[in-house]
Amino acid sequence: MKNGKYTIGIDFGTESGRAVIVSLSTGEEIAEDVTSYPHGVIDDTLPQSNIKLDFEWALQHPGDYMEVLKSSVPAVIKKANVDPTSIIGIGIDFTSCTILPIDEVGEPLSFKEKFTHDPHSWVKLWKHHAAQDEANKINEIAASRGEKFLSRYGGKISSEWMIAKIWEILNEAPDVYEATDQFMEATDWVVSKLTNNLIKNSCTAGYKAIWHKQEGYPSKEFFKALDPRMENLTETKLRGEVVPLGTKAGELTEEMASLMGLSPGISVAVGNVDAHASVPGMGVVTPGKMVMAMGTSTCHMILGTEEVEIEGMCGVVEDGIIPGYYGYEAGQSAVGDIFGWYVNEAVPSYIKEKAEQDKMNTHQWLETQASKYQPGETGLIALDWWNGNRSVLVDAELSGLLVGATLQTKPEEVYRTLIEATAFGTRKIIDSFHENGVQVDELYVCGGLPQKNKLLLQIYADVTNRTITIADSIQTPALGAAMFGAVAAGSDEGGYDNIVEAAQYMARLKEDKIKPIPHHVEIYDELYREYSKLHDYFGRGENDVMKRLKEIRSNTNLNHKVGSSAEFLSL
Repeated sequence: MKNGKYTIGIDFGTESGRAVIVSLSTGEEIAEDVTSYPHGVIDDTLPQSNIKLDFEWALQHPGDYMEVLKSSVPAVIKKANVDPTSIIGIGIDFTSCTILPIDEVGEPLSFKEKFTHDPHSWVKLWKHHAAQDEANKINEIAASRGEKFLSRYGGKISSEWMIAKIWEILNEAPDVYEATDQFMEATDWVVSKLTNNLIKNSCTAGYKAIWHKQEGYPSKEFFKALDPRMENLTETKLRGEVVPLGTKAGELTEEMASLMGLSPGISVAVGNVDAHASVPGMGVVTPGKMVMAMGTSTCHMILGTEEVEIEGMCGVVEDGIIPGYYGYEAGQSAVGDIFGWYVNEAVPSYIKEKAEQDKMNTHQWLETQASKYQPGETGLIALDWWNGNRSVLVDAELSGLLVGATLQTKPEEVYRTLIEATAFGTRKIIDSFHENGVQVDELYVCGGLPQKNKLLLQIYADVTNRTITIADSIQTPALGAAMFGAVAAGSDEGGYDNIVEAAQYMARLKEDKIKPIPHHVEIYDELYREYSKLHDYFGRGENDVMKRLKEIRSNTNLNHKVGSSAEFLSL
């Protein structure tokens, strides 16, 4: 059995949750275990019912999070062969904004028989975009009132965030709203289950719920202007203490310790956001280094020394990532999801057969073939909006676009073009920061994509003309969460007193760096100019065809439902 002190980091992702045990002295991940959510992403039909969900919905089952704790934590302890009493802290991170309504004893409303068939009582995942109408109204009213907070979020509040989702519940399911004692970020709810202490972290509150370290939430007058029924929202259904990252939320309860195979009394850190936990996980604790957490979507984070306004940023929060700095966040709503969509829905069967013959998965085969092309050789360009645009346009109603396809276009060319599109989207974000005085000198990447796709990394380096450093950890968010678990435990228990110190000893990076190829940079500069023209033409209102198509789709779907009901009644 191994000796030493350890912490556990638990990363709750979009499709699964994973636990890692990390050495406090080296940052080595001793073991990991992944649990797929039994219900996955709920975007079609509610479990155990025939209730169909509308377009842009994305829900989860809160019980799936408990399954991760019950399955992956005991499994990872067994794999690591460590004494459970040597584990001194736990930290968790989550996709965000992922929220759920709870009752007065902290249980999800979706667990109640009265509400289980109402989609609004379930967890709304980060990529739930059905609250776009509410987001539009929030932005319109905030702008008309000259609300100061709007500039801290790049001029727009996203439909992915908390207030828009809460207002959607109030508008469409007022009984659920009234029955809700509190609306919680899933990361805070899981921490409350671990510790029996309901406490909120400053990261999700600051980036996703319009909370400010000095000013708190927006005023009651603002919420009343949105809807009189929400005038007292922050004092009632958003009440509670908001504390900094690294704060000890409490200690592991006996019940949860028994469930997870741990000792009761272990320190538990307040919750965190998956991408934000990756920043110290990569050892980034100073400005100039943009951390990109790349997976189904990408989150871009960078530290600054002052608060400035940047178009389309997801937020700037004092101490939001690393104490002593302003943490800036931007993002792309889909990256890996785009490649996954293409492979699952659009790649012809003969490509999959070739990949199988070559003993590769389809992604690997397409990457190998796509790497044979030079920049610009495909004659294609695309917009990366398959799941809307998070930054810099902050518009979930936008959609994807491919230009230049001919009868000679091959699947691997499209695959390369989709990678290039996501790289152009990242460059648009970098340019927005850089042009407004927030230096972006080099890129640090983590997540599943950088570990799997070398072509992607080279394209990103070439498109952005910046050197890329890669995380050595496969589970960087979980590593970062484990670091915060060590901070919650503190030095007296064998941990660390602050996250900067923890990062010094626990962060790990690969030695090899990806450097831009000058000739490629020149070609991609030319292609980026074309991307920017399309970006502004379709994204800034000159041609709203993407939104009109969605409106036509929704109206047609509604008419179809009405027509089907009428036919049924006539029978």
